[in-house]
Amino acid sequence: MATADREVVEWVRGYFRRHPIAALETVGGQFSLGMRALRFLVIDVINGRFAFQEFVRQAAFMASSAALPTIFVALPIGVTLSIQFGLLAGQVGATSLAGAASGLAVIRQGAPMVAALLMASAVGSAICADLGSRKIRDELDAMEIMGVSVIRRLVVPRLAAGVLIGVSLTGIVCFVGFLAGYLFNVFVQGGAPGSFVATFSSFATVDDLVLTMIKAVVYGAIVAVVACEKGLTTQGGPAGVANSVNSTVVSSILLLMIVNVAFTQLYMILLPQQGL
Repeated sequence: MATADREVVEWVRGYFRRHPIAALETVGGQFSLGMRALRFLVIDVINGRFAFQEFVRQAAFMASSAALPTIFVALPIGVTLSIQFGLLAGQVGATSLAGAASGLAVIRQGAPMVAALLMASAVGSAICADLGSRKIRDELDAMEIMGVSVIRRLVVPRLAAGVLIGVSLTGIVCFVGFLAGYLFNVFVQGGAPGSFVATFSSFATVDDLVLTMIKAVVYGAIVAVVACEKGLTTQGGPAGVANSVNSTVVSSILLLMIVNVAFTQLYMILLPQQGL
């Protein structure tokens, strides 16, 4: 075997030896950071030391960054679901159930996932870039030397803002997605307005909305914690910031997909669905 081939093989073997350990360390660091941030959030709110101004600034920034893209993404998703379920309902002769199918799909799966993905791409990358830039300029080390907790001053407000904006964006997607599906079904597919609304209200339950809001809270917290952890551990100068931002988006989306599967499976087990 040539020298170059041996080097490639050794690198691949080393990668597979190092990667599981690095992945576990990363997940462990994110879990630890999340638990500490939650603990400090509760303590600071009780003691009146919560960085409210930073929280408001971050929430406003997140809303301005993700609100409009979320609306533009929710519109085609609502229309797409209406098309697919309308065609399926027509094939089985159940066109009156199109509203229930598309509406439930938006609320149970579409709304929290769309909001979370937009949060990960628009908000998570910005949080990571901000903290990563401060890290390579040694601003975070200077804060610690001055006795200012980086977690309390920077991470906790971003965590609270991420949860708030995640819930808000999920509500926007629910409304816009359902409205888009309703308008398309009624004016393009020729569906009955009353049937669309009646079937949706018949099969959608409060439990569905509660699950969606719980998902939104967890997803917003995940995006904020992953972005903060990647930003706080940035190394290697400006190139390191770019790598951290890329890692933030990929890691957040992958983790969100895994958590979504777990949520959905638990919901199906604990709360069996009604028959159509």
